Amino acid sequence: MKRTHSFRRDRMKKGIYVLPNLFTTANLFCGFYSAIAAMKGMYEIAAIAILIAVVLDGMDGRIARMTHTTSKFGGEYDSLCDLVTFGVAPAILFYNWSLISYGKWGWLAAFLFVVCGALRLARFNVQIGVIDSRVFNGLPIPGGAAAVATSVMLYYYLGGEGQFPHMLIMIGMVAVALFMVSNIKYYSFKDLNYFARKPFMSFVLIVLILVVVVAEPQIMFFTFAFGYSLSGPVWSLIRLGKRGLAAGSDKKTQCQERPL
Repeated sequence: MKRTHSFRRDRMKKGIYVLPNLFTTANLFCGFYSAIAAMKGMYEIAAIAILIAVVLDGMDGRIARMTHTTSKFGGEYDSLCDLVTFGVAPAILFYNWSLISYGKWGWLAAFLFVVCGALRLARFNVQIGVIDSRVFNGLPIPGGAAAVATSVMLYYYLGGEGQFPHMLIMIGMVAVALFMVSNIKYYSFKDLNYFARKPFMSFVLIVLILVVVVAEPQIMFFTFAFGYSLSGPVWSLIRLGKRGLAAGSDKKTQCQERPL
């Protein structure tokens, strides 16, 4: 036991990896700035800050793996920052932008989003190495935050002004919160090898998508975020439908083979 404690002290004395944790800190800064902007009524800027944080969150882990600087400290720090940036900040944004008009129900819906995000992060941490890395168990919290942020951006792009107190916003936020703590599987994109050779037409398709994104960023960001949020439930329904068809065909085969 003494040797274990001394080993941990020695590792802490060596310090922490700077580069990946700088990206994580920038992620936290964007979340904090988003909350401040939302409280000042700068909703579109708050939404943009959350989207920037989503990009930074995707970069810190990849940089740590590419530079072989992953650490237990970095993982814990990343989870704490994600709760602020993708849990608290989007809840404050949606509450000030829309849910404040519904009084108690409004802030309770915002709190549900925060607590479901915290549960999602805690479950993810204990399931590392347990479930297939190619899928996420439940909607990732950055995906839920992106759905919130892109909704605000699309509203202002379509000519909206000020706050938008609408019941669909509350329903959507509750649905996204429940998706995060569900057992619905979402594709993680972790098995994609960006450095491997790809067909020529795949590169052309990526360029076309980038052109469309640059031309209409608000619409495309919302489409990607909303589409990813629904991809899990749609994928699960398709799998259930295939299982039902397979079970039905098996029963039909058994009935045909049964002697009269």
